[in-house]
Amino acid sequence: MIPYRSEKQKMLAGDLYSASDPELQHDMAQCAQWLVRYNNLNGSLPERLGAVGENACIRPPFHCDYGYNIFLGDNVFLNFNCIVLDVVPIRIGDGAQIGPGVQILSADHPRDAALRQKMLEFGRPITIGRNVWIGGGAIILPGITIGDNAIIGAGSVVTHDVAADATVAGNPARPLHTGLHSRQIT
Repeated sequence: MIPYRSEKQKMLAGDLYSASDPELQHDMAQCAQWLVRYNNLNGSLPERLGAVGENACIRPPFHCDYGYNIFLGDNVFLNFNCIVLDVVPIRIGDGAQIGPGVQILSADHPRDAALRQKMLEFGRPITIGRNVWIGGGAIILPGITIGDNAIIGAGSVVTHDVAADATVAGNPARPLHTGLHSRQIT
């Protein structure tokens, strides 16, 4: 017999769940109240996020689903207007710099239309390594891992994992040839 799991437990495990569940709606409402305070008064980060390293900075406005699935290392910087859909853990390593308008999207939806009609969704964790630089307007899709020291060009759509020390750009993001100046991609 399969033990009962709440919709929140299913969500955190990356399984199909219903976002309309009362517990999740309550969590989202609490997060929305925190975001209003944070975005209008530049409130304290640690009160809502899963973990916040030393000298981490998120410039408002900032948008997320729950907050408690976001884990920031030391010296992480998120510029204005970042969106982080955190239905499962999103980990951002020490020294990562994330440009304005970046979207980090762990939420995903079934490919089967019948499941989508049931308003079910799931999440796939995202890991962003140490000293990663993500240019403005980039989109990081569910389940992506970006290795340490990688660079993601502005406006890129990251659809596959990015190796450590790689530089990628475009839609979909692809490795760039060496020798290009960073000014050309970000």
